[in-house]
Amino acid sequence: MVVAAVFGIVALCGGARALRVVLAIVALAAFVVLVTPEPSVIRAATMAAAGMLSILVGRPSAGAGILALCVAALLIVDPWLASTPGFALSAVASGALILLAPALANGIARWLPRPLALAIAVPLAAQLACAPVIALFAEQQSLVSVVANLLAEPAAPLATVIGLLACLTAPLPLLADLLAASAWLPSAWIATVAHVTAGLPGAQVLLPAGVVSAVLVAAVSTAIAVVCCCGRPRQRAAPAAQEAEPARQRRAHIAGRLVPIVRGAAAALLIVLAAVGASRALIDGPLAALRTPQDWAVAVCAVGQGDALLVRSDDAIALIDTGPDPGALDACLRSLSVDRIDLLVLTHFDADHVGGAAVLEGRVGTVLHGPPADDADARVLDGLARAGAALRAVGGGDRGTLGGASWRVLWPLKDSVAFPPGNDASVVTEFAGGGVPRALFLGDLSAAPQRALLRRTPLTGYDVVKVAHHGSADQESALYEALHPSVALIAVGAGNDYGHPRRETLEMLSALGAHVYRTDRNGRTLLGIEDHALRVWTDVAPP
Repeated sequence: MVVAAVFGIVALCGGARALRVVLAIVALAAFVVLVTPEPSVIRAATMAAAGMLSILVGRPSAGAGILALCVAALLIVDPWLASTPGFALSAVASGALILLAPALANGIARWLPRPLALAIAVPLAAQLACAPVIALFAEQQSLVSVVANLLAEPAAPLATVIGLLACLTAPLPLLADLLAASAWLPSAWIATVAHVTAGLPGAQVLLPAGVVSAVLVAAVSTAIAVVCCCGRPRQRAAPAAQEAEPARQRRAHIAGRLVPIVRGAAAALLIVLAAVGASRALIDGPLAALRTPQDWAVAVCAVGQGDALLVRSDDAIALIDTGPDPGALDACLRSLSVDRIDLLVLTHFDADHVGGAAVLEGRVGTVLHGPPADDADARVLDGLARAGAALRAVGGGDRGTLGGASWRVLWPLKDSVAFPPGNDASVVTEFAGGGVPRALFLGDLSAAPQRALLRRTPLTGYDVVKVAHHGSADQESALYEALHPSVALIAVGAGNDYGHPRRETLEMLSALGAHVYRTDRNGRTLLGIEDHALRVWTDVAPP
């Protein structure tokens, strides 16, 4: 943006091409010094310098060669850049802008006005080229990045240039403050666009990071590029030219026949993907309730490495923890046709238990919670309270009702300082009656508080037990022997870094005769009472 601003100003003043490029490069160097030469800044500056050099030599088409030269120079200076995703993305995006964006603009201009086609082609080219690289190391693929970039693009140069001027006028505080305040508006617009578009339903798709996903994404990107770029086959040359260059004419003829075939195959691939995506959106959205059993009483949401469990009695809903991701929690609630949470239990305030709380603001009646440890914990509660929820700090002995069911809190001990806020002070709740199987939810208790809980409270014969701390190895086997659950639920993320659930915990539960259901393998799991027997439904059939 800085380079473009300087280049444009000098051009308006009548400066020659060489002067524009030289001053733009000087401004770029000054900008790098101003914002400190971080690796990402150096990469961006190098790519911008490549573009300026291509203009200076009077051959914009030479940009690819100059870009390759700059990339090679950077790798010679710092070979470790080759292993960084940021460098790969910078180089690939720059190459796409040079090689792919013009072809995309020409193709899209068949359907849209030329200026709009060019505006779309720039972020689309970068997205198509970068998506396979992103799939190598990230699990998310954005479906709204092109739209988000189009909306944010007009504000980006304003924020950058005004912010730069604010820095340069630092010796004049009043002017610097005015410019900084002026830069806030375009900056806020960019942040709002990012926040709103990222929160849209279907804004991203999840794919396991790796080579296979990169190949699949590359195939889709190629298909989009082919459909957008390919125009009608060129007309044949005049007969005289055909006689003079028969080999070239034969190649052109073959290419002319292949282009429609390739384009048709690419369009067919995109149509199939669109149909599959639309079907999945319908199944997870408006039709979700049709594939959900109506008699469920306990539900475990598959929200990754975190807890989010629901209890239902007479259409009253309790939610125990929110998981780490607001989007995953909201998707689970929509699939169960749950709009309102009558009782929210926050066992403790780790991110994998309260990270999705924001999506519940304005939808919660009462919040049961344990002791907050710091201001961040208090802010979670304040957000829910400001949206209308009633807060209730609870401890062992507290009781209440949920529809026709009753609940009671077994842990932590009131006014006890034996266990500080956190895992070992998790709120442990029991639900029973009103169509709900007798269920115990152990939060993230470790073995020591589990032993204390067993000593303090008689615990026998539970239908359902939510295993503590995602099935970690830190369990008290005597507690589970006393509980003797028919079903053990483990909320855990696939391929998590903690090794949850641990083998010894699974073996202990199996030895007790418990049927183990885990969200990393079984997905969303529902339980209910049918003909006086416990019934279990899972999204993924047990192996």
